[in-house]
Amino acid sequence: MAVHVRLSRHGTRNRPFYHIIAADHKMRRDGRFIEKLGVYDPGQEPSFVDFKEDRLQHWYERGAHLSDTVAKLLKVKNVKLARKNTSKKA
Repeated sequence: MAVHVRLSRHGTRNRPFYHIIAADHKMRRDGRFIEKLGVYDPGQEPSFVDFKEDRLQHWYERGAHLSDTVAKLLKVKNVKLARKNTSKKA
């Protein structure tokens, strides 16, 4: 199962609010997800971004792909994610 970390849209018309989620890549944008990792509210000034950094690192280490928007949000918050090197040389 390929996991993607992406945004799920909520809120009313013209007032979007997003959840940052970990979901199977086959699921719809607002469909079933594995875990809620944070929130993003572009309607506030400045935009509000909050997430569980430890859980985000957990999914990233296990091969989850970040959407372009989530990657940009993490860059704005100065969050560095690293994959652990699990390959063993014989």
